[in-house]
Amino acid sequence: MASSSDVTSSSDNTPENPESGSTRRGRVRARRVAVMAVPATLVAGTLAVLTAEGALGVQFAISGMPFTVTATELNGTGFEQFGGLDHMAPGSPNEGDTGGQVLVVTSAIKNATLTKLCQSVDLGGTNLLITAGAGKDKVTATDLTTDSTELSGDAAFGNIEIGNDASTLTKAGVKGPIGVFSQQADTVFIKDLRQTNYATTAGVFKLPGLKLRFSSSGC
Repeated sequence: MASSSDVTSSSDNTPENPESGSTRRGRVRARRVAVMAVPATLVAGTLAVLTAEGALGVQFAISGMPFTVTATELNGTGFEQFGGLDHMAPGSPNEGDTGGQVLVVTSAIKNATLTKLCQSVDLGGTNLLITAGAGKDKVTATDLTTDSTELSGDAAFGNIEIGNDASTLTKAGVKGPIGVFSQQADTVFIKDLRQTNYATTAGVFKLPGLKLRFSSSGC
């Protein structure tokens, strides 16, 4: 979140040949039109996604480096969730065999409060670690979106709707593309939240007690 990877690249031991580029692009195209099951929440199960175009929660090129986000509690009002694709910058060294695309679940929350937020990015041997909201003042965010490949915790929703078309969502002010499976709720509560994220945006993000440092361990 501060600014939620189980879509990891598998190494290809096949010798390079002129056909490898077209084969890789073929795998990407097949992935974009296949029905994909991606982790959602413990309460709602999985989101089945059928999409030919990316349902981006954020409109920028991702680095392709996943980061971990944890919080002891998340409370939110105005919750939406749907599947999509994020894209890396052309020629990114992190694209592996994905063609620069990552299948994600976009979660949008109109107003969110988080307790004991932790975010870490593995830089290869060391972690960039950010913590906030451990005191009496909690982390708050408005118009928060996260693009995740994994989300876990103990969740509860108020007035949930499952199976909406993503283009008709109204709870958080974010709309996905037409024909994509989604869910929304008036309220969301997640205890022991843990996410693997590729992107996060927020209209306002307040982090009381912010600490940024390098650490040998992540969140």
